[in-house]
Amino acid sequence: MHIKKKINRLSRIYIFFLSFVLLINLVLTTSLKANSFKITDLKIFEPFDLNFNKEKVIDKAFKKAFTELYLKITTSGDKSKIKDTSLISIKGLIDSFTINNESFVNSEYQAEFDVNFNKENVLDFFEMKNTFPSIPQRKKILFIPIIFDVQKDKISLFTNNIFYEKWNEINERYFLLNYLLPSEDIEDLKLILNNRESIESYDFKEIILKYDLNHYIISIIYKNKNIKINNIKFKNRDISNSEDFEFIVGNLKIVYEDYWKKINQINTSIKIPLTLSMETKQNKKIENFEKTLKNLDLVSNFEILKLNSENIFYKIIYNGSPNRFIADMKEKNIIINNQNQVWTIE
Repeated sequence: MHIKKKINRLSRIYIFFLSFVLLINLVLTTSLKANSFKITDLKIFEPFDLNFNKEKVIDKAFKKAFTELYLKITTSGDKSKIKDTSLISIKGLIDSFTINNESFVNSEYQAEFDVNFNKENVLDFFEMKNTFPSIPQRKKILFIPIIFDVQKDKISLFTNNIFYEKWNEINERYFLLNYLLPSEDIEDLKLILNNRESIESYDFKEIILKYDLNHYIISIIYKNKNIKINNIKFKNRDISNSEDFEFIVGNLKIVYEDYWKKINQINTSIKIPLTLSMETKQNKKIENFEKTLKNLDLVSNFEILKLNSENIFYKIIYNGSPNRFIADMKEKNIIINNQNQVWTIE
């Protein structure tokens, strides 16, 4: 009887330690796989002839994917530091890639690539280049363009407003801002006309509150011999000329993209080490917590410091303030108790 009890006890111990070893393996494997910046549905076209080389096609996809990545996460002023990156360096930043929808049509090879860039390696690379990248976060914003024809003393909001009509026709894959233009509403036009004398100081609240968006841009376009938009002057440009119009809109969108990127910049020079603990038995919470860490762009790395039968301890390198980390976690429904030196997850 004593022997049977002892065997049962040993079985439980064995099962516990087996589960514990599996947990260690799972956690360590997860922490080594840093979150990636991913470029998806990248279309590649290549002539299918005697010189066709699949390896060169893949290299072309890597270069194109990296170009889209740095255009997406760097401001226009920092692009020159990154754009001449060698293929060898680019390959060192890639975790994995997949090729989808391959086809051969009219002697042309066509395919779509998904390229996963390793977040930690990318951040280290950009830091080495003295560049702070931004979180590649897409955002929907309200955009209200108002044309003020100075010579005719006339305001256009919807009708005869080329910015309203064609603003969203000029776009790039790497743009992060998605613009919503207001619905045609005669009351909105009346509000603007009534406030035309103080249009630059008017707060537009009556219009903005109609839309469930936290971010908005009001562009006041002064049309004279030159074009002036939000204190940006475009000399010798005519918005009725398609090339001039595309030039103006393209430049404006870069200005707005840069502003958004600066708000979401990742300061890799800030590397705050945070220590957190969780109960070992909370398998689902552990899994959710690690998944959240992998998907937080300001988390550059995390690892297991130690674990025992009761607790698992994490070391997290965070490129932001501790308060922002707590807020990020709270948004993901993870509540952190920071009363002690080692924080705990409730």
